[in-house]
Amino acid sequence: MKYLPLDPRLFIENRKRFVRQMLPHALAVFNSNDEVTSNGDALYKFKQNADLYWLSGIDQEDTQLVFYPGNPDPRYREVLVLRRPDPLKEKWDGHRLTAAEGTTISGIQTVVWLDELEGLLQRWVHEVEEIYLNTNENDRKADTPPTRDYRYAAQLRERFPLHRYHRAAPILKTLRSVKTKYEIAVMQQAMDITEDTFRHLLRFIRPGVWEHEIHAEILHQFLRQRATGEAYASIIASGDRARTLHYVYNNQECKSGEVILMDFGAEYGGYCADLTRSVPVNGRFTKRQKEVYNACLHLHNYARKLLKPGLTIAAYHAEVGKEAEKTFVKIGLLDKADIKNQDPAAPAYRKYLYHGISHYLGVDVHDLGPSFSYPIPDGAVLTVEPGIYIEEEQLGIRIENNVWVKKGGNVDLMKNIPIEAGDIERLMQRSS
Repeated sequence: MKYLPLDPRLFIENRKRFVRQMLPHALAVFNSNDEVTSNGDALYKFKQNADLYWLSGIDQEDTQLVFYPGNPDPRYREVLVLRRPDPLKEKWDGHRLTAAEGTTISGIQTVVWLDELEGLLQRWVHEVEEIYLNTNENDRKADTPPTRDYRYAAQLRERFPLHRYHRAAPILKTLRSVKTKYEIAVMQQAMDITEDTFRHLLRFIRPGVWEHEIHAEILHQFLRQRATGEAYASIIASGDRARTLHYVYNNQECKSGEVILMDFGAEYGGYCADLTRSVPVNGRFTKRQKEVYNACLHLHNYARKLLKPGLTIAAYHAEVGKEAEKTFVKIGLLDKADIKNQDPAAPAYRKYLYHGISHYLGVDVHDLGPSFSYPIPDGAVLTVEPGIYIEEEQLGIRIENNVWVKKGGNVDLMKNIPIEAGDIERLMQRSS
């Protein structure tokens, strides 16, 4: 790992929160993700199962976790399972965790090797009545081939068909959406790296620079500050390309007079940041660009103040939509007739703002959380990211910060990142 060692209390606390939700006489098993072949004998970069990471901090393949809170032998109430270090494999692929290192990272005192687990697990399963298994229940999940979680669930149910099986995912969806102080500390490091990178870009951007050159600067700044890398594929979209929400080509020249939309975030210690800023390539917004930018900033500030625990994201989106209608009339995108004659199922403002305003953020950039019709929990971290996209003007602007939603008052984790149009212009001009 590139990042500095994290406080193991982060993962200890997460495990305690999960175990408290388990039924009596129960066992829970979690698996790491698969290593996935790309072509030939090459593998895609390994990405750990987010739930297993959230519970352990272990970012290594062939890892398992077993929780058996009622085990008569207290040594085996929580067990970290690692692949036994192989000197030959390490010559090719590098160091694998020792038992002591696994304990240091996770705080789990009992570590067993993967080739030792079978004999232990069979006895434990015979002693319990309930078994929790994990699956990917992210609402945004695309259809994929069966992963290790699903294969393991099928195998265990075939071997032990008379036990009562339970989904771990609903518990994790509730718990992962509420961030502890330890998680926020790591997320803030990801935010700070992202801030430093954005400030660097304001000094770097100029007419004639290419989108991929900006992308390269982002990667350089992330890695030099110990980030694992990007939390997601960075979007560097100048001019009309900014209207494509998931533009990832990043291969065109940035020209004077254009506004460039940059959506990027660092991943640090397994946790994500998610920033969007829109800046003038030549360092000065035109009058119209600034008008649209300030309208987007107004919506951003309105949405950020509206967010609170107990509000549903569906209701929140509806309220922001009403404000977008008023705002778009003010800047000439809509008129009163458009509002009067609109189809309630397809509001007129959707022509210029065609995505949601917020999503949960954490170990995943689209993190687990309650469905949009359920209340936002106290302690969740959400993005706030309204946008305005105008085809006729070849202009797209989006402004995004990350907010820790708290009953006592929200905390903007990106409050130090320049956001006002004037501040952005001054920082860009100072560097030219």
